[in-house]
Amino acid sequence: MRIGYIGVGLMGHGAAKNILRHGHELLIQGHRNRVPVDDLVASGAREAASAAEIANSCDVVFTCLPSSVEVEATVLGPQGLLEGCRPGMIHVDSTTADPSSTRRLAAEYAARGCAMADAPLGRTPKEAELGQLNSFVGGDPEIVAKIKPIIACFAVTIIETGGIGTGHTMKLINNFISIGTSAVIAEAVATAAKLGVDLRTLYDVVSSGGADSRMFQMLMPWVLEGDDSHLKGPLRIAGKDLRFYCRMAETVTAPAFVAQAASQLYQLANARGHAERYMPTLPGILAELIGATIRPLP
Repeated sequence: MRIGYIGVGLMGHGAAKNILRHGHELLIQGHRNRVPVDDLVASGAREAASAAEIANSCDVVFTCLPSSVEVEATVLGPQGLLEGCRPGMIHVDSTTADPSSTRRLAAEYAARGCAMADAPLGRTPKEAELGQLNSFVGGDPEIVAKIKPIIACFAVTIIETGGIGTGHTMKLINNFISIGTSAVIAEAVATAAKLGVDLRTLYDVVSSGGADSRMFQMLMPWVLEGDDSHLKGPLRIAGKDLRFYCRMAETVTAPAFVAQAASQLYQLANARGHAERYMPTLPGILAELIGATIRPLP
């Protein structure tokens, strides 16, 4: 099949590169950061002038964008996917997105004889480059069966979640747990720094018991060594995911006290100009706010 990919940033670049490695013809849309685009073109991808061109040329189009705002603009805007789509085209959205938006877009596609599936990604840009991501796929079973061999180019774990929008629902719940955990860790480490606690000893204590977690192990290399490469997730994206989770919880009148608190913590970091820093720096940002220092921020 002819594959299109829009959004070849931190996660999308690795996914797109592994689609190429498996021998698929790939058409991509340009990005403000030319480095990943140029790398993919050098590897055999072709660059399109618009989303409409990709929709008109491809059987399956992936998007991996910052949020539902960008997805809706890419689908519904001028020269967008909806304008260029042909009957039978499948749009697979790998964005961590608002499931209600996903269902609305799917209805627009269905009216034009096209289909949509949501397949958000789990793990980090490192696994994206290695072709070892996770993907949580929602959509009509026939559509999911068609796209799973392509997703398998870059994902080692593919979990079918149900109908359209359920992949994004699962991803937001998953991200609330992981990003919420990062907020708890950041607050604890910043307080420890203020108290004068030896942070390497704190690492040993937490690693030895039930408070240990994968998130703790991804955040602490920056705290101890200044290495933020274990979790290349910008603070602005993490904050967006928490806001989307809170909005989703509100639709079913579910309590979101912890999620709202974590969301405000990320909102504070973003408001103070740290939006593009990676998540492992959050303990340092909070420490700075309370007059402590872990290490200079990158």
